[in-house]
Amino acid sequence: MEFQGKVAFVTGAVTGIGLGIAQALGLAGMKLALAYRNEAHKEQAAAWFATQGLEAPLFVKLDVADRDQWVVAADAAEAHFGKIHVLVNNAGVSVFGPTDEASYADFDWIMGVNFGGCVNGQVTMIPRIKRHGEGGHIVNVASMAAFISGPQAGIYTASKFAVRGMTECLRYNLAPYGIGVSLMCPGLTRTNAWDSALKRPAEFSDSGFAPADRAELEQFGTGFDLGMDPFEVGEKTLAGMRANKGLILTHPEHGEDIREIYETTMAALPEGDVPEGRLHIERLRREANRAAAAGAKIGLGDLT
Repeated sequence: MEFQGKVAFVTGAVTGIGLGIAQALGLAGMKLALAYRNEAHKEQAAAWFATQGLEAPLFVKLDVADRDQWVVAADAAEAHFGKIHVLVNNAGVSVFGPTDEASYADFDWIMGVNFGGCVNGQVTMIPRIKRHGEGGHIVNVASMAAFISGPQAGIYTASKFAVRGMTECLRYNLAPYGIGVSLMCPGLTRTNAWDSALKRPAEFSDSGFAPADRAELEQFGTGFDLGMDPFEVGEKTLAGMRANKGLILTHPEHGEDIREIYETTMAALPEGDVPEGRLHIERLRREANRAAAAGAKIGLGDLT
């Protein structure tokens, strides 16, 4: 779809990747509702749009894990702009620690923001985008952790795998409505995401991880300083939206990882004869997926 003049709602939008995406969308002529939590960061973001001579965004305060706040924010955006065409679910927390030591509070917080925030955005916004019938686009920002696991990122990785699976399926569901869906998986980006553990809400304080050590986190954060500029990530995201790509990858350095995942997966497939009945079911599934991607509505009856 043509995005100029359309309205985008972006979460986590006043710093980092969210701001980079918002800047790219604004420069492409979109009207913006930007969700935020930090007042100082909001003012800095507002100043950037003013210096560019762009229309001032509507800023809405939002905790993406709070469903009631989502309704208030969506109502405000619709009241201001009339309708919403694009949803970018970007807000998230980056918290690390050994998965075997994690508490329920660790899981509830990280999954509630990273996966639950996307769920809340979709449930709130998709009916509104369908209602005006002009089409639109959903971008769920995950991470290369949606493909790559590691010993310090179990819950974070689980949340990003969940976002990946949900987004890939949602693309089939929304194609009949002219609503594109993209999973955007950035790699290392120059953001302040490393300090998430220092902002842990009190209701999730019962952590199984060691207490956050600011000096250790600041050292970890030096790696983020080497990352891609968030605006470049935003430009690549916009290009992927324009091409209606189901998967948007922004960092070329992960080819080795993707190749290893592919080769390991193929090597795990056993050899052997497959009964015709099972082959038939898998053919039906593939055909249904292709039809859904082309805009057909698929029911359970199409799978057997």
